[in-house]
Amino acid sequence: MHKKPYLSAAVAALCICPLAADAATDADLLAIRLQIQQLKQNYEERIALLEQRLQAAEARQTQATQTPQASVAPAQPASGEGAFNPAISLILGGTYGALQRDPAVAATGFAMNPNPGHQQGFNLGESELGISANIDPDYRGVATLALAPAGGITVENAYVQTSAAGNGLNLKFGRYFSALGYLNEQHAHAWDFVDQPLVYASFWNNQLGEDGVQLKWLAPTDTFIELGGELGRGRGHPGSDRAKNGAGSGVLFVHAGDDIGVEHSWRIGASLHKTRATNRISNAVPDLPGTPGGVSNSFSGDSQTAGVDFVWKYAPDGNTADRYLKVQGEYFRRRESGLLTYNLLTTDTYTNTQSGWYLQSVYQFMPHWRTGLRYDQLDPGTAGVGALNAGNIISDYGFQPSRATLMLDYSPSEFSRFRLQLARDHSRQGLPDNQLFVQYIMSLGAHGAHQY
Repeated sequence: MHKKPYLSAAVAALCICPLAADAATDADLLAIRLQIQQLKQNYEERIALLEQRLQAAEARQTQATQTPQASVAPAQPASGEGAFNPAISLILGGTYGALQRDPAVAATGFAMNPNPGHQQGFNLGESELGISANIDPDYRGVATLALAPAGGITVENAYVQTSAAGNGLNLKFGRYFSALGYLNEQHAHAWDFVDQPLVYASFWNNQLGEDGVQLKWLAPTDTFIELGGELGRGRGHPGSDRAKNGAGSGVLFVHAGDDIGVEHSWRIGASLHKTRATNRISNAVPDLPGTPGGVSNSFSGDSQTAGVDFVWKYAPDGNTADRYLKVQGEYFRRRESGLLTYNLLTTDTYTNTQSGWYLQSVYQFMPHWRTGLRYDQLDPGTAGVGALNAGNIISDYGFQPSRATLMLDYSPSEFSRFRLQLARDHSRQGLPDNQLFVQYIMSLGAHGAHQY
């Protein structure tokens, strides 16, 4: 396979940096910086990765060139203007939604899962305030605060990340979006559609956030290979927050990717998530007797989810500013086993395996203009219900929720976007829904490049 000229040069320069005491020269580091500046024109989504590897190379140089005299007379701290000033950004967004059905109704067979839903009419979206800065030569801090339209502030991300761990290692601790799958780490303003696929909405309440620690290892190879794991509190669905010692959830993931010539690139991945729910309450769950408004069930047990993901990108002559095509998809399969308390009264065994997937494509057909098509589908599975609840709980709905979505967006610049989205929603049995959304997303201040 032929590498993209600029990307290959930068990656090769990084990979030849010794992982031990040998230091990269000033000329090597300068060459890497020049390659990064050239890559920013066409490969903005990869800059974060290249800069991370550059920081590691600089750190190795600093460690290798230290002398006994330097330890006696330590170097003065950086004093240049803005050396440690934080980068601050604010994302403003809003939508107009026109729906035929009540958005509070969950997808059929997934009433015991979260239902982020949509909002009708004019709505101020969630504003996002981001703050990031280098703490010292070894650590970097990031905080992302979500400002709710009705008031109140929630913490989406607040973590510390190593910047000079070396040997391809990167440690993150605090609150973060899990690295499972492909979409989960992306903030809402970076989504290609107004909403997340059905499988993300139903399985992860749009995104799995954790309080814990994450370790990634980037292999020193031309091909992008990343291995990682996480230990967390288990606060996000399908787990339940816990006030006890130890970890409540764990994640393992692997990603691999590469370039094919100057026009194609790809990435594939696999992930595994395990957690435990304790008295996880689900409201408005339909039951066989037809209780008005549904019932409230409680589940306690183990939950394990496995997933695979892929993305492929194409840009004629490697020029993403004019035209490019991106195709991506993900599949998740979750098995839960434990005890279910029906209507908070009758407890018996419960097992179920559910799955979901989506496939989408986004095409920039001319500068500033993109269109996209997405199809997503869920499988509620057939539940194994204990004898005490066999007459209460619907074990097989015989229906697979699905949805088809078309979007068109216009970005006058990299800081602003307007989007029109149409969807034909068949996620609720017997309740088809034609949906229309208009969205704006505006970015103020400094904002780092997004991940690949």
